[in-house]
Amino acid sequence: MNVVERTKSPTPKFFRMLRSIGLALLALSGSVIAAPVVLPTVVVSVAGYLAVAGGVLSAVSQMTVDDDAKAEEDLLNRMRKYNENLPRDGIK
Repeated sequence: MNVVERTKSPTPKFFRMLRSIGLALLALSGSVIAAPVVLPTVVVSVAGYLAVAGGVLSAVSQMTVDDDAKAEEDLLNRMRKYNENLPRDGIK
């Protein structure tokens, strides 16, 4: 399974929650870094670290695959492919 397939595959619920937390950290730190007021250096540095942590957390969480959901999705795709050439009137 390559990277594109892993990204498009279903993600387990726990990792979807972690991905959302990572994206929230990324958005929060981005708004702190881009603030139009002068903030202390420590706050901006921590925001930078939070941005990196949020990005890594989101990326790793997106790459996890729910094997059961993936197997079910593959089965449905095979059934659709098999059924696309069958007649629709029920006569074989």
